[in-house]
Amino acid sequence: MVQHLHVTYNDIHNLIRSCTPQIAAEFNPDLLVAIGGGGFFPARVMRTFLREITEHKALQIQAIGLSLYEPVEGTSADVIGQEVIRTQWLGPNAGRLLVGRKNLIVDEVDDTRKTLHYALSELQKDVEEELLTRPESERAALREATKFGIFVVHNKAKGKLAQLPADLPYFAGATVDDVWLDYPWEAMDIEGHDALAAADKKL
Repeated sequence: MVQHLHVTYNDIHNLIRSCTPQIAAEFNPDLLVAIGGGGFFPARVMRTFLREITEHKALQIQAIGLSLYEPVEGTSADVIGQEVIRTQWLGPNAGRLLVGRKNLIVDEVDDTRKTLHYALSELQKDVEEELLTRPESERAALREATKFGIFVVHNKAKGKLAQLPADLPYFAGATVDDVWLDYPWEAMDIEGHDALAAADKKL
């Protein structure tokens, strides 16, 4: 039987609040890249805390859409859980948004790590394509100035199916067992969801 862990909006809010000072001190992002749909709410909450701590009033959120476990129109059922499908991206000038900035990729959970690996790899490709449009004399400095980091609300303590660079700044609100995480934005009955979350906390 799969063990479920119900997580409330307050749980997520407080995990992000507790992590943000470390993120501000060690990475201090210029741009948040939210992976939809689970990264949208965490990115918005983190923006509030980061702006307060760093007084970075221009901090922006950009969104990308990736699907690993949900069906996407035009794809076969056998790719679900196997292949990351891109459903939304930053646009034709993606690299221009990223070059020279510290970019924090935000998602709700690091499960198999496939989605995070795909997002990082593809965004890095966008950076390299953009650098080819810049004078050669500027490329090395711009490449050095372009940084990526990752924040997830929950990291599952399990073997991963993809790897991230060892020196990549990586932040997690909490590390949990390999359980099924029920997030509040997936609930139809939020009061019932919160009651289940309270019961989970008593176990």
